[in-house]
Amino acid sequence: MTGQGVTQQMVTDRIDKGLRNFWHPVLPSWALHDAPLGLTRLAQNIVLWRDANGKAHALEDRCPHRGARLSLGWNLGDRLACWYHGVQVRGDGAVAAVPAIDDCAMIRERDVHSYPVEECNDAIFLYFGDGVEDLPPLSLPEEMTSDKFSRMLTTAHWKCNYRYAIDNVMDPMHGAYLHARSHSMADGAKTAKMHTRKTETGFVFEKVGQSGLNFDWVEWGESDNLWMRLAIPYQKKYGPGGPFTIVGFVTPVNENNTMVFFWRVREVAGWQRSVWRFLYRNRLEGLHWEVLEQDRMLLENMAPAARDHEYLYQHDVGVSQVRRRLETIAREQLAAEAASPGAEG
Repeated sequence: MTGQGVTQQMVTDRIDKGLRNFWHPVLPSWALHDAPLGLTRLAQNIVLWRDANGKAHALEDRCPHRGARLSLGWNLGDRLACWYHGVQVRGDGAVAAVPAIDDCAMIRERDVHSYPVEECNDAIFLYFGDGVEDLPPLSLPEEMTSDKFSRMLTTAHWKCNYRYAIDNVMDPMHGAYLHARSHSMADGAKTAKMHTRKTETGFVFEKVGQSGLNFDWVEWGESDNLWMRLAIPYQKKYGPGGPFTIVGFVTPVNENNTMVFFWRVREVAGWQRSVWRFLYRNRLEGLHWEVLEQDRMLLENMAPAARDHEYLYQHDVGVSQVRRRLETIAREQLAAEAASPGAEG
């Protein structure tokens, strides 16, 4: 469905800022405390805070009175008080009190957008959509939901559009070159044929005839969120549990910045859970940061408008498939919005 009036520029703008109607991780849990915290995700200004029970809440970072940032105000538990005039806004977006005047019409009106919040796996996820009537549950890959797995989260801020970060993960061949001196990617051929195979949630892009040597495959998945998954082999000295699985999400901050979330996962039980976490922290974590820094440095220094001057080849099929999929989703969203009651035009 193309949708009348949906232009290519509108599609590009929607993709660049981030697709709606998905759950996106926005912050590691450890970064949110009692004090209101303002941040930008999907080019939207958001304030988060925790109530007295530790539950996270999220609102549009805007007081309905005069537009001051609620993140500059006070945490009153289930609500925030604006620093400017004390207007109190609940976690559901409704104005609870206007201390400066009696019987204000603003009270009980829902004037501030609230975001559904889920907190799991040491991260805070927000749902970016227009309504919550048909709110989908947060559905994550097995590695993030099953007790069979032990996982640890790594996050970073990269000064590039999130689409470059997706392209990077969906490109297994770069591991043999950019990360050639890495502890985990020094083996395997530097020449390969690639192919795709469909899955229930997306597709796998993998090297033909090579397994367990390098960055051999990557998976793109869609449910009510957009995720990627890959496995990298490690020497036994780095701990029990076999291949190391990484589940990755990239969340747009705005058109020029992104937050990356990578969960490092191993299937371990009993005493092995503590052992591998200890060995990871002491032997692997620093090496992993070296790999992420190589990715960050490369992506932050791409040529201006690099995507407009590409010459793609067979190893870029995974990149191309994801790009087409994002464009399809963006067109469908824009067409649905244009056709909804109250849309202009």
